[in-house]
Amino acid sequence: MLKLFLILLFGLACESTGIILLKKGMIHIGEINGYNAAEMFRVFKAGVTSPQILLGVFFEAVFFGCLLILMSKTDISFLWPLTALSFVFATLAAMVFLNESVSWIRWVGVGLIMLGAAFISYSEHAKEKSVPPASVQTPVTEK
Repeated sequence: MLKLFLILLFGLACESTGIILLKKGMIHIGEINGYNAAEMFRVFKAGVTSPQILLGVFFEAVFFGCLLILMSKTDISFLWPLTALSFVFATLAAMVFLNESVSWIRWVGVGLIMLGAAFISYSEHAKEKSVPPASVQTPVTEK
């Protein structure tokens, strides 16, 4: 179980890194001014030549790889809610690397996400303890 949590934490760190790099890349590209073909082409062209965008996509792909590994080894009902911890990581990263200010109401939301992740983690831990050992069945003899 520890190995799965380490893969999850590594994946979430990569996901948050990717988000921050994508945002920084979009800051350099500039605002999207309309939704016409010429503007979409401009943004696409700028995106595929931006080192920050490309590196952000790379880190998102690493996160996706971690997610695939975790999906092969654990229940999705356990794993997927824990990926919400990326909101916690991204909020902290946005404060540190993008100088965003986070209001107290957002911190309450982050706290609730952490509380939910703790409940989910606890439920998996409790499930492991509550699994009864395999019982030995005695053959039924005829009279």
